[in-house]
Amino acid sequence: MRYPSASAAPRIGRGWYLAAVLSAVVAVGMCLLGWRQSELADKIGAHPVQVQGTVTRLPGGSGTYSGISYVVNGRQRSAEDLPLPPGAKVGDQVCLQHAAGDAGAVRVCDQTYPQAAGVRMAQISVPVAVLFCLLCVLRIRRHHRHTARWTERRNQVLATVALATEALAEGMPAITDGKRSRRRHKAARRAAR
Repeated sequence: MRYPSASAAPRIGRGWYLAAVLSAVVAVGMCLLGWRQSELADKIGAHPVQVQGTVTRLPGGSGTYSGISYVVNGRQRSAEDLPLPPGAKVGDQVCLQHAAGDAGAVRVCDQTYPQAAGVRMAQISVPVAVLFCLLCVLRIRRHHRHTARWTERRNQVLATVALATEALAEGMPAITDGKRSRRRHKAARRAAR
C-alpha cells in the first residue's frame, strides 16, 4: 500500500501568481494614466487659453505620433499624440487650448481630454485588469483551501493506518492463542522424516 507523501500535495503554477501581480500593475498603471489625463483636462478647463498650432507630423503607423507646434509667450512649444481633425496635412493650422498656468497642458479645442485614446484605454483596461486580478486571487485562495483540506485528510488517513497497525500488532497473539501455525508444524515434521 502506498502512503500519500508530502510531495504529492497538489501544486498551483507560478503563472497564477504572476498573472495576479501583472494584472494589478496594469490596473494601477492605467488608473494613473487616466487620472493624469483627467487632471490635465481639469487644469485646461479651469482657465483655457486658445492658441493656433501647426501640424508638424502626421501619425504614420506604430510608434509614430502626430506632432503639433505652437507658440506661447514667444516660446516655441510642441505637443505630440494629439488627435488631429480628419484630413489634416502637415502645415495645417489647428486650434489648441492650453492651461493658463501650464503651457505644456494642451488639447485640441473640441476635445475634452488631451489624449482621449489614453482615457478610453484606461476606462476599458482598468476594469478588465481588476477582474482578471480578482479571478487569479480567487483561484489562488481556492487552491490554498483545497491544499489545507487535502493535508487534513492525509493526516487522518495516516493516523487511521497507524492505529490499525498498532491494533493488529497487539492483537496477533490473541488471534493465534499463542499456537504456532500448522504450516510450520508440517514443515518441521517433513524435515524430521
